[in-house]
Amino acid sequence: MAKKAAEQAKGNGTRSGGEKIEKVFISEADQYLFSQATHYDIYKKLGAHVSEERKKKGVYFGVWAPNASRVHVIGSFNGWEEDAHEMKKLGPVGIWGLFIPGVQPGEMYKFLITTPDGRKLYKADPFANSAEYRPGTASVITDLRGFPWKDEKWMEARDGKEVQKQPMAIYECHIGSFMKHPGDGEGFYTYREFADKIADYLKEMKYTHVELMGVLEHPYDGSWGYQVTGYYAPTSRYGTPKDFMYLVDKLHRMGVGVILDWVPAHFATDAHGLAEFDGKCIFEHPDPRLGSHPDWGTKIFNYGKPEVKNFLIANVLFWLREFHIDGIRVDAVASMLYLDYGKKDGQWVPNKFGGNQNLEAIEFFKHLNSVVRGTYPGFLTIAEESTAWPNVTGDIGGDALGFTFKWNMGWMHDFCEYMKLDPLYRKGNHYAMTFAMSYNEYEKYILPLSHDEVVHLKCSMVNKMPGFQMDKYANLRVGYTYMFGHCGKKLLFMGQDFGQEREWSEERELDWFLLQEKSNLGLQNYVKELLKLYRKYPALYEIDDSWDGFEWMNADDAENSVYAFVRKSSKGIQNLLFVLNMTPVKREGYRVPVPSVSVKKKYKLLLNSDEERFGGWGNEIAGEITVEKVPCKNKEYSICMDLPPYGAAVFVF
Repeated sequence: MAKKAAEQAKGNGTRSGGEKIEKVFISEADQYLFSQATHYDIYKKLGAHVSEERKKKGVYFGVWAPNASRVHVIGSFNGWEEDAHEMKKLGPVGIWGLFIPGVQPGEMYKFLITTPDGRKLYKADPFANSAEYRPGTASVITDLRGFPWKDEKWMEARDGKEVQKQPMAIYECHIGSFMKHPGDGEGFYTYREFADKIADYLKEMKYTHVELMGVLEHPYDGSWGYQVTGYYAPTSRYGTPKDFMYLVDKLHRMGVGVILDWVPAHFATDAHGLAEFDGKCIFEHPDPRLGSHPDWGTKIFNYGKPEVKNFLIANVLFWLREFHIDGIRVDAVASMLYLDYGKKDGQWVPNKFGGNQNLEAIEFFKHLNSVVRGTYPGFLTIAEESTAWPNVTGDIGGDALGFTFKWNMGWMHDFCEYMKLDPLYRKGNHYAMTFAMSYNEYEKYILPLSHDEVVHLKCSMVNKMPGFQMDKYANLRVGYTYMFGHCGKKLLFMGQDFGQEREWSEERELDWFLLQEKSNLGLQNYVKELLKLYRKYPALYEIDDSWDGFEWMNADDAENSVYAFVRKSSKGIQNLLFVLNMTPVKREGYRVPVPSVSVKKKYKLLLNSDEERFGGWGNEIAGEITVEKVPCKNKEYSICMDLPPYGAAVFVF
């Protein structure tokens, strides 16, 4: 049957006797593969597609509604007349189809689904490529063909890279609040306007990637895009799908990768969305203990249903192929892996072995990563997974889930909790900052300082820091130095690289006016220097998941709250030494142990966080320091330096 389905899926052909087969838009093979969760181009069949039948141009509509008794297409092209265009059920899988001649792109439509008990449901198209501007809820017919892509060099190079050994500094960004037009309604920049602004900023700052929040269509701004109704549509808040293509294309031509926040963990319950789509639960699990999030008020996908798995896996391929997206950050992975996540006793159902692991979600992730990463090895799948679940990023095909990277939420928590401490108490929590290296080699990590850390009364990054204003900014500079020196790729939420002082809100733009202040401009210039350093020296990104790329020089100086470590390159050259003082006390004549290979070498200063141009007090560190044969902390050699208060020093040797 599978072989027959594959042959039929090719479309036109001839029978053995030479009789021509009539072309069908959605074939039996399409339906069969969809029912097996292996129709990875299903988005080209379901939805609304500009087509031609019997020499008449129009649009073919397809929808999956297995429990419907009748389905009609209603829209602006038929005056929303409910009986004008009835669809035909094509087979036992429950797909309905209809070609309507004369319909043009730009027209709005919905599916009117009549249930066996006579209810009428007015549903947006799950596979629509565009949606009506909120608060409208209709789908919009769109032709994605014909965009003049110019990113060929980027796309050709992407899958040839060993992504684990490349620099990755991600700028997490919410389009609607990055910048706004003043006094212009909601003030949203279009995708094209945003493209011009963000491309210049990312190029100037030297970020390698941008991660975009809230691109998938969603009804409520306050959800930040994490309660989705349109998985196959870039939100109409900022323009058309081709406007979004322009954004991706421009960033690629500027050398910046594009990652999407992707939300397969749950979806919105709005009446026009996926919930109880045909009167019954076909996208979500019908048992509310498995199909609902009590805390979030959302629905959980039924990962054991083949058609649902196909919907989600094909969705990633859709963004990859049609919009040239370079990766996905998968939101709330832990909530998918654990059946009891956020639930009390009686609110969840154990698996067949009596445990709390969601076996169907585990299989889904393995399937997803094997198909997507197996076909496109340069494509990034990033798990926001907040527990100690093992093998999130292991090799495809084994026990691992198969993600490219995992957010290191433990590192993020430890970092923020330590940096918030008054320096008097930091020595008592010294090993919070060294703990992440004890498990670093078990996964391939990204170190995130994300939007979740600067909302809901958690304070912005700079206002987490103790002390007066100069102390806060000095603290953050030394903290960011630790982050960029530590193993793992990097992610920083917008505004935190220049010291946004208010918490983030999706309702207003970033406080760009702060860049007129010395402290803020100094911090931005310092982060820019860190990013340049990070991209220039392979020691900072080549070996991120092994002790081969990292060595503590002094992890135990709790009394002075000083850390010293070395990052190593694969060739053993241009290694970097980091020395970090987490207190406001200047450490004069401070001795730092260095590797034995440093004999007869000089350490050249690359970065001093206390320079006045960065908003510091201007304490100097010698530009070159000669290694001395003076034992220190079980090392035969050491260097001696004056370490500024809240000071970070980076040397190359």
